Amino acid sequence: MFETVQEIAVCIHRFHNLDLFQQGWYQIKISMRWEDRGYTSLATPARVVQYEAPDLGGENIYGIWKIDDTDNSFLTQPFRIKYARQDIRLSIMISFTLPLGENEGPSTSAVILKFELMQAPITENMVMAYPNASSVSVHEFRIPPKALLGLHSYCPVHFDAFHYVLVDASVHTSLMTAGSFMKVPSGSYGQDVAGKISDGISQALGEVASLDTKKIMLVKALLVSRDALLEELQKISKGIGHAIDLSDFISNMDDMRMFDSIMQENLGTADGEVSGQGKPHNGLEKANGTADFQSDNLPHISTKAVVVNIFHSLGAQLSYLWKIFLQFHRANKITILEFLRDVWTKDRRAEWSIWMVYSKVDMPHQYISSGTDDSFYHGHRRSSSVLNPAQSAATRADLHRRSIAQMRINNRSIQDMYIFGDPLRIPIMIVERVANAPRRTLSENSYFRNLELVDSHSLHGGPGAEAEAEAGKKQSGGVLPKNGRELKAVIFVHGFQGHHLDLRLVRNQWLLIDPKMEFLMSEANEDKTSGDFREMGLRLAQEVISFLKKKMDRVSRSGFLRDIKLSFVGHSLGNIIIRTALAESIMEPYLRYLHTYVSISGPHLGYLYSSNSLFNSGMWLLKKLKGTRCIHQLMFTDDPNLQNTFLYKLCERKTLENFRHIVLLSSPQMLNNCLDQLRAPTSEHRLFLRCDVNFDTSAYGRNLNTIIGRAAHIEFLESDVFAKFIMWSFQELFC
Repeated sequence: MFETVQEIAVCIHRFHNLDLFQQGWYQIKISMRWEDRGYTSLATPARVVQYEAPDLGGENIYGIWKIDDTDNSFLTQPFRIKYARQDIRLSIMISFTLPLGENEGPSTSAVILKFELMQAPITENMVMAYPNASSVSVHEFRIPPKALLGLHSYCPVHFDAFHYVLVDASVHTSLMTAGSFMKVPSGSYGQDVAGKISDGISQALGEVASLDTKKIMLVKALLVSRDALLEELQKISKGIGHAIDLSDFISNMDDMRMFDSIMQENLGTADGEVSGQGKPHNGLEKANGTADFQSDNLPHISTKAVVVNIFHSLGAQLSYLWKIFLQFHRANKITILEFLRDVWTKDRRAEWSIWMVYSKVDMPHQYISSGTDDSFYHGHRRSSSVLNPAQSAATRADLHRRSIAQMRINNRSIQDMYIFGDPLRIPIMIVERVANAPRRTLSENSYFRNLELVDSHSLHGGPGAEAEAEAGKKQSGGVLPKNGRELKAVIFVHGFQGHHLDLRLVRNQWLLIDPKMEFLMSEANEDKTSGDFREMGLRLAQEVISFLKKKMDRVSRSGFLRDIKLSFVGHSLGNIIIRTALAESIMEPYLRYLHTYVSISGPHLGYLYSSNSLFNSGMWLLKKLKGTRCIHQLMFTDDPNLQNTFLYKLCERKTLENFRHIVLLSSPQMLNNCLDQLRAPTSEHRLFLRCDVNFDTSAYGRNLNTIIGRAAHIEFLESDVFAKFIMWSFQELFC
């Protein structure tokens, strides 16, 4: 009599190949289960709706979708992937059901939603061999119990770093009664459902019985699910500017006040009451907007028939609203997806704030002191009480991880198990908002004249990583025309002995934010990073100019080129190569187009004062045995006069001033000459964000890589979580 069904619908809109390494036939396999019951409680695919007929005659899609009864999973049609940034439109919705027994009450367990990427080789006749298809990657999501009562959410699936794709999916949930499931009332809602409610209450007023707590809580769950479904439906319709006619349903909400008042009296708890206007009132909504069904203060229910009738009436209401939503979604699937994606984007910063610590500091406006021993040059030792920035950041990150361990993460959002599966392994982002500071006066001592160097341990990519962001767009000299196209180009530059694909994870995140951006994975210095920075910078400048001219010509052929946004991303030594390239005279015409600069583990201050003896020994070997010119330049041993060294000269060049946004990771402080460029006069206020990314490297153990800081240095290339947090939290810097 009180059996319910949990319905979860998954709509797969598009499969977009960002970075699959191998061509072949692919499928998406979907399954779900209760989290606390293991694989013995798999959900059952109940219905499949193909919104648009796939192009079965084309070569990219073969066969049809199917349901595997052995594990209750759903598999999409096989589709062929031939090249990067390829789109496969699937447009299919699958509804799964998980039954709840009569004596279970509302579920206290989450649901694990599992996406698998299936791959099969291509035979000579281009037909997929189904028996050879295998799972190559898995991406799981957790739907919390509170989200099961009513949710419409965008759910992007990316799989892993070696199978980087974007599956545009959305998830829709509701709690239904078993009796009304798949039985949707037809005709006018008012006469059908509201009449049953009033008649049922009249017939049951004289009956006296008792119901157990689980059944009472189940009815409360149905009330909350109904209210959530109605509220979400109204929110979506308003968000896409397409009204839904719910006049019959809303008008009969007044009739529901009669049984709602009984529910308030008989089912109410110490937490509060339920409103009859389709929205949970304070009682069913805690501070975080979720219902509480676990109260032990439920009173005795004296009218069994009333509750039974309400149970079935709520089932009819839910079926009606669910049918309306499914029809509305099918007719407006694209605009609804865009709306849900926008909501998802806005909510990420709030959700990911668990791993981000914010504070406000003043920007240094005098020369920077760190208490470093400069007796080699001055014959005396300076003293300072300034705390090592890397040590300070590591301490703050450790304290924050301890606080996360005490948290009970329990919300209504779908949780990505790549992040929420092991929250303590996620990097901690310490973000400092740096207030603007006046430009240094000429009377102040220059940075190198006093040889005051900041902590060099973090500057060459130690265990901590730091970021600075400069926001505040500079006014252009003239007003750009509104028509025409804008070319947005991003140049990715690898580091010492690196590969042109080293920064592919950062590139992929950027593409997710701005799919229209053009990118160049620089190869000009691949296998050539041991020479002089001047030579490497010239090669990069020539490569960038050639790339830009091709893109500009292509845009010009198809229309008017309105503007250019030129951005750079560098890792390790690649950042010095970028700054050297920008100092080349051939790059001067393009400096006015500079937009965003992301420096990852860039040694902008070189390694003059590195305190890591093992690291210094390795650098010495590179200089002596390999004759590596760039290492001499990084250690300021390329000239006897410090002010004639390459890095000293480079810091005096205007390589940063023209960027609108600057993000420096793994650099706790910067050279004063560089800071002067960021303090340069501008017509708009500038905002600096300093972010220390502290990776959890405990799994690596204590070895040479962790001791010299290489583990965290390389983690920037092997993990995209830090990039995801920064780029989506400060999305305006990357558009």
